[in-house]
Amino acid sequence: MITLRGLSKTYGDFIAVGGIDLTVERGERFALLGPNGAGKTTTIRMLMGVLQPSAGGAAIAGFDCFVDRVEVMRRVGYLPDEPIFYDYLRGSEIVRFVGEMHGLRRAEIERRATPLFERLGLADVTDEYAVNYSKGMKKKLALACALLNQPELLILDEPTNGLDPHATRELHELMRERSAAGTTIFFSTHLLDQAEKLCQRVAIVHRGKLAAVGDIAELMQRHSAASLEAVFFAVTGGSSIVDGAAHGG
Repeated sequence: MITLRGLSKTYGDFIAVGGIDLTVERGERFALLGPNGAGKTTTIRMLMGVLQPSAGGAAIAGFDCFVDRVEVMRRVGYLPDEPIFYDYLRGSEIVRFVGEMHGLRRAEIERRATPLFERLGLADVTDEYAVNYSKGMKKKLALACALLNQPELLILDEPTNGLDPHATRELHELMRERSAAGTTIFFSTHLLDQAEKLCQRVAIVHRGKLAAVGDIAELMQRHSAASLEAVFFAVTGGSSIVDGAAHGG
């Protein structure tokens, strides 16, 4: 479903992503892990066609993520780390706009959106303007938008940031349900316990490079580690880069 071949992004002499090769199969729940500033968000922005690679490329379902962005967007539901909405559109209007962009009729949008609003705890605030939404509410609204077109692939960038424990649990259940129905789940996180609970395979990036990839159990065996956390520290040296705000995580 996802193919990265030599995917790279540089800013002058700074290497945000440096030659990543990676394949994610259909139906997988796959986590992209790494310290702050390791290149996770930059990689996702290239997958979404927001950034053009400096070298190499990325493809989703065989379509180039930058050249064929329209085809990619038809197949993908995207949850950014920091969703941005027009302040003076209501939640229901934002979801309706997203649905219409996917070619859905209003009746179908309402049919799909209503249970999502209820499940995500937004049913009572859909008539509120986005400017009045908390960070967590915006995250849940963006998730409803991402799920509306029933995508083949969900790309989630730090999906639980800003969510309370109840909303986090609901999100995890939605991820498992969509995966069981055949949706591919690709998400970035710095929360290793979440990746260990939700995924069989992970990739760890460090300083823009792919430091490890594979089945969690196999990685633990390979590095003589008792947990995914131990694997993480073994391949990253236990360090954390702090320039993610400037170049993306």
